[in-house]
Amino acid sequence: MSGRAGTSKRLADVPRSAAQTRVVTAALGLFARHGVNGTSLQMIADELGVTKAAIYHQFPTKDEIVIAAVEVELVKVEAALDAADAEPDPHRALDLVLTQVIDSAVAQRGMVGVVQHDPVIVRHLARHRPFRDLMQRLSAVLTRGDAGVDARVRAAMVSAAIGGAVVHPLVADVDDDTLRTEVRRLAGDLLDRD
Repeated sequence: MSGRAGTSKRLADVPRSAAQTRVVTAALGLFARHGVNGTSLQMIADELGVTKAAIYHQFPTKDEIVIAAVEVELVKVEAALDAADAEPDPHRALDLVLTQVIDSAVAQRGMVGVVQHDPVIVRHLARHRPFRDLMQRLSAVLTRGDAGVDARVRAAMVSAAIGGAVVHPLVADVDDDTLRTEVRRLAGDLLDRD
């Protein structure tokens, strides 16, 4: 499978205090409801029942809260990629990663749309080296190391389909277990894993 990204820091290695975790948890909910631009530090403080100064004490900038919020789910994907790296069977490695990516996307439906479409998050993630390294590792698993156009198009379609399916209005009333099962099945069909 794909190798680890050189000297770049790993998302799982970023320590968070209990107070920082509370800030990130509150921010995740607010970002999902209001978007990043629509969420102020005061709103996060109000959600936690603390002062804005207390938020600044944990995170000097809102940008750092945004990155930390996205990293919460990406750490799970990173762990799945680590497991895939250790898996000798490329089909099993792909299953491990797809399962985690789909589980995370379904569990955080509200945030998926924000991460994909909020220009603030998109801009920050584009500059965030650990995120870029993680996406490169994910692409390597989805393409099974094949740099050909067909494999890359299939991987791009699966990535877009997962992100688009979990937030689409057509499935807003579908329960998480059913959505997870259907997205896994269809992603597998798109990647032609057999």
